[in-house]
Amino acid sequence: MTDTVPLTAVPFLDLAAQQAEIMGSVGPDVLRLLDLGQFVGGDQVTLFEDEYARYSGVQHCVGVGNGTDALELALRALGIGAGDEVLVPANSFIASAEAVVRAGATVRLADVDDDALLLSADTVRAAVGPQTIAVLAVHLYGQPAPVEQIERVSGGAVVIEDAAQSQGASRFGRQAGSLAGVAGTSFYPGKNLGAAGDGGAVLTDDADLADRVRMTANHGSAHKYVHDVFGFNSRLDAIQAVVLRAKLARLDAWNDARRAAASRYDDLLADVAEVRRPVILAGNSSNWHIYAIRVPDRDRVLAGLLHEGIGAALHYPTPIHLTGAFQSLGYARGDFPVAEKAATELVSLPMFPHLTGEQQERVVAVLKRLV
Repeated sequence: MTDTVPLTAVPFLDLAAQQAEIMGSVGPDVLRLLDLGQFVGGDQVTLFEDEYARYSGVQHCVGVGNGTDALELALRALGIGAGDEVLVPANSFIASAEAVVRAGATVRLADVDDDALLLSADTVRAAVGPQTIAVLAVHLYGQPAPVEQIERVSGGAVVIEDAAQSQGASRFGRQAGSLAGVAGTSFYPGKNLGAAGDGGAVLTDDADLADRVRMTANHGSAHKYVHDVFGFNSRLDAIQAVVLRAKLARLDAWNDARRAAASRYDDLLADVAEVRRPVILAGNSSNWHIYAIRVPDRDRVLAGLLHEGIGAALHYPTPIHLTGAFQSLGYARGDFPVAEKAATELVSLPMFPHLTGEQQERVVAVLKRLV
């Protein structure tokens, strides 16, 4: 193999195309903020919070520094901390578990279902314990976990949505982020609604909870130099709010383009028996943040795709309990067999709103030669 990239290369994600689409509307507003010297808080942040709350079908949106902070702040606002146990899926980005530890609580892991690779009623029922005070329902790959089913078997534990990958996705007509009492989301640039840097938000209908989140994220202060609770610094930048407002106006159209691309992948791969295509749960509308297939001999397939200039990726190659960071939880290989097996099979194909049919045909043609 050589290091030469083919002329027919297909990127995994094309953020430049998104930026080009919004630059005309974003540029003047950013320059205005620079002229005003208004970088933290202000009208643009307030406008975005209001607009995203309406879009998500909730009463309150609190912009924060990133998605991990959003989850931690939601946990803290609910009073979850030392001595409490939070159930987290073993198949998730590590930030889901990090937020629990940062809030002072203990991570308890659960396996996922074998179709959507999400928490299910069965996996939660099998894992919830007497100290489990909350369940972190992670909406992975762009579709919501079955929150209403999880709530019925959670033993009274509160359900918190990790909605970092699900902006614009829905379950039975309700937007992700509005399915439980509180949700945290991320605006990392690669998300469907991504900033030009880090950002996140907490979503809720509970005004008191929103106030606690806002206070904690502002050094525990509702008024300057009055610090009523212990807090830290996690605020959404004004420039990021400008970018997010411009992208929010296009989010539905971009998600529809992703859905069309996912449908094309489904059609192109329909007769490829070696490829296990993504499964969408009944009642769900995915935003197709990630189009993750499952294949045998994944590492060889991934290497072949990359060699041919196909920007494939892995989400997530190591379940949380097998990472060095969480070895202290005491779990062992074999404890979460579905998550562990999927981690050896998953490969994510290029997926973004500006992906063309010709690019997808190229991806699948290469994939067919490899499986």
